[in-house]
Amino acid sequence: TDTVYGLGAHSAMAAAIDKLFQVKERERLKAIPLLIARAEDLASVAAQVPEVAWKLAGRFWPGPVTLVVPRAATVLDVLTGGAPSVAVRVPAHELVLRLITTLGVPLATTSANLSGKPEAITAAEVQAALGERVRLILDGGRCPGGVASTVVDVTTDPPSIRRRGAMVNEVEAFLAGIQ
Repeated sequence: TDTVYGLGAHSAMAAAIDKLFQVKERERLKAIPLLIARAEDLASVAAQVPEVAWKLAGRFWPGPVTLVVPRAATVLDVLTGGAPSVAVRVPAHELVLRLITTLGVPLATTSANLSGKPEAITAAEVQAALGERVRLILDGGRCPGGVASTVVDVTTDPPSIRRRGAMVNEVEAFLAGIQ
């Protein structure tokens, strides 16, 4: 993606999402974020979209900012560990956006590494970390970002930063300016 290499699965296929957990050796209660193709698609995965979420999406999407929103009933429990929220992002990466559009559903994604290990920024690093655990690696070259997205929880008032990633300073300044 525009941040780090990711593992992806069809977001409506529980077996595919289970495979993400297996490949990464990830705890089942740790949620899997969704990638969507357009900001407007946020309404399809959120029970409601707070106004601040629309403002953040309008300013930072596509890009390395993930929003945590109240999840829609259609979002599978396996994605969220049963939590009432879901993390969502629109990546600034043409190949990933085309893949999401072609699938017609959000893409369940997580970084392409074993849990707790460094994120991969090249296809070779994915191969070295995950080897035969994955069926296909799409080599898009070196990731331009190299830093995971900033995660902003908009289910709280005021919104809170859950992960200080790419663009964290810009997000904090933006939030300070709209409150």
